[in-house]
Amino acid sequence: MALKFRAFHHQKPPMPRPLLDEAAIHPAIRQKVANLHADLLRQAQAGVATNAVMVFGMSGNPWVGKARKALDAAGVAHGYLEIGSYFSQWRRRNALKMWTGWPTFPMVFVRGVLVGGAEDVARLIETGELKKLLSA
Repeated sequence: MALKFRAFHHQKPPMPRPLLDEAAIHPAIRQKVANLHADLLRQAQAGVATNAVMVFGMSGNPWVGKARKALDAAGVAHGYLEIGSYFSQWRRRNALKMWTGWPTFPMVFVRGVLVGGAEDVARLIETGELKKLLSA
């Protein structure tokens, strides 16, 4: 279920990220592992593919609000998908964390590339790099 996203500037070697080798997963549970919250991942991938800027968040998280307010203040339209709150859907959100490797919310994508969270987006806006990324 992997989508390939284009790099901003040039291709770099793959980032080493430990994942459990498929051979270390018993055949009887491989389908269960492969399909865990696949509906959410398909929805997330579609959002990333159809929005120049896509934010994934959760209700009640102040950092999600900060990221979205910063984007609004900068005049940057963005898609948004809210997945539960601190009290619900943490297992579904965990699927996004495993997919991206990003540990917290919000998760912000620009042109298909994960750029980080609220502080990272604020920095991109402040330095003008977000405009560059969006005009590329």
